[in-house]
Amino acid sequence: MVNEVVGNGDWDETESLGEIWRGRNTYAYGRSEGGGGVRSGTARPEVLDKLLSTTERVVQEIDSVEYGLTDIQEYYSNTGALKKAAENRKQLDPATGAKKKVAVSIIEAFGGSDDKVPVKDVEDVLRMEYRSKFLNPKWRDAMLEQGSGGAYEVSQRMTAMVGWAATAEVDNFVFDQAAERYALDEEVAKRLQKNNPEAFKNVVRRLLEANGRGMWSTDDETIEKLRQLYSDADDLVEQVASSFG
Repeated sequence: MVNEVVGNGDWDETESLGEIWRGRNTYAYGRSEGGGGVRSGTARPEVLDKLLSTTERVVQEIDSVEYGLTDIQEYYSNTGALKKAAENRKQLDPATGAKKKVAVSIIEAFGGSDDKVPVKDVEDVLRMEYRSKFLNPKWRDAMLEQGSGGAYEVSQRMTAMVGWAATAEVDNFVFDQAAERYALDEEVAKRLQKNNPEAFKNVVRRLLEANGRGMWSTDDETIEKLRQLYSDADDLVEQVASSFG
């Protein structure tokens, strides 16, 4: 699955994430598919490719105010990867020399009246969610108060951020502020590391990964600080692991 590949960091180009999604969604199911049986199906990659090649917009509904696009891995690994799979099959745009983009619309079913449901572009929703939650010091401090579980939640959202940056687009300021709030703030870093050493290590790892993959642009001094933090975090994780050995 796409989220497993992103979690392991075992991927090269962003296009490969779209192909992983395609590979897991080529089967057609129904009474006439797979030779019988409710769980049988028939691989029809040519049908899926045709659908993807004609896709111009993906629509994703969010039905919970508690869990948004940035809170769990499934949104980028399905909606985001579907977007990439469709873009992989687009012709080059003569104006840009790149393949044409596929838009993503987000329907927030929990807001608005029955006759007027809000529809927003995915980039706007990501920007709003990051500002209101992940980059919000009040949310961060609440996670710090929750100990190991809170640090884990921070770590998971950092991984999801890389997933969204690979399949859609995450503003540079989001990575800037994430680094400032969770890694470069000495007090916060100490608390995260104390609460969950593995989670803090992943936070720093994802920031370095984002920079290495060209998702985030920052200065050399910041990257050097993050590398040192990662080295120290890795040493601590090994010490903790050896203490249980």
